[in-house]
Amino acid sequence: MLTKDFYFDLPSGLIAQYPSAQRGADRLMTLDRKTGETGHHRMDDLPSLVPAGAFMVFNDSKVRKSRLYAIKESTGAKTEFLFISPLSSLFTTLYSSQWRVMVRNARKHKSGDVYRFPDGTEAEILPNAALEGTEFRELGFRAPLTEDWFEQNGHIPLPPYISREDNAFDAERYQTVYAKEMGSAACPTAGLHFTEAMLRCLADAGIETAWVTLHVGLGTFLPVRTERLEDHTMHQEVYTVSEETAGRVNAAKQAGRPVLAVGTTSVRTLESAYTENREESIEKNGGVRAGEGATSIFIYPGYRFRVADALFTNFHTPESTLLMLVSAFAGREHILNAYQAAVEQRYRFFSYGDAMLIV
Repeated sequence: MLTKDFYFDLPSGLIAQYPSAQRGADRLMTLDRKTGETGHHRMDDLPSLVPAGAFMVFNDSKVRKSRLYAIKESTGAKTEFLFISPLSSLFTTLYSSQWRVMVRNARKHKSGDVYRFPDGTEAEILPNAALEGTEFRELGFRAPLTEDWFEQNGHIPLPPYISREDNAFDAERYQTVYAKEMGSAACPTAGLHFTEAMLRCLADAGIETAWVTLHVGLGTFLPVRTERLEDHTMHQEVYTVSEETAGRVNAAKQAGRPVLAVGTTSVRTLESAYTENREESIEKNGGVRAGEGATSIFIYPGYRFRVADALFTNFHTPESTLLMLVSAFAGREHILNAYQAAVEQRYRFFSYGDAMLIV
């Protein structure tokens, strides 16, 4: 398939620059993936729209203040880094902490360049020929970096289509209310629509919930630059599925109950953790396996879903891997028709925008 097959025209005014005034006060479109029929609702309606007997799975990854600014010592230029993930130290005699980062105008930042962060901490770009020609670099620090250091020096990593600086408001709103496991460089944004009150309403309605963890990383920030989807390579992201969650998901599947994944990251985790006809498979005919893993799964039309039966998600960017995933789930024509309806109805798009329930 071609990347251009997933283009749609989106007026810039529909890209949400701020969240709704109150968390959860968002619009909700429903999409029947068999018929393509859409419906228009509010988030408050969700408990009555969830399929009967559904088992909901959320991603509890927590967003780190991973956007940081430093001064390049050789030029005095201000440099923006997005910290993606810690690395095993290869230069143990010199550096106690190494990080994979994205950097603007990466070609200008070369091995040996030194940077000073706001509190005086210094870092050096380490040699890695594999990263030449990419947006990524590796930074070495002589002292370990703590979460307190990120909290004090970092900024909320708002996505590039939000054309403003982050503020104190974002520190709360660009984080799910159930975020627990620190490690994401971007928010699993489908979860931003959920309030504590909504979670209680779901429980009162007899809807069971469970948690997985996938730390959102490189793949979220990279556009598809290849003409053909099959030529695009996803970067790895780390996930964890607990024994409890795996057992409950497998029990739900065996009982014929629909598994509703909240967010594309939950889908990718569940599908990546699924095993079939292998020795380590939990169930004879396949099942979700507990444990930690790293996934570079790229889901696009033609993929056969093994775990997710329904999906709660946001509205995604044109020609993105996320749009391709939901198109694989509901059908490209159904998705593009629904997105056209969303544009006509002036839904708000992307991270801080409105939501879609695909059943």
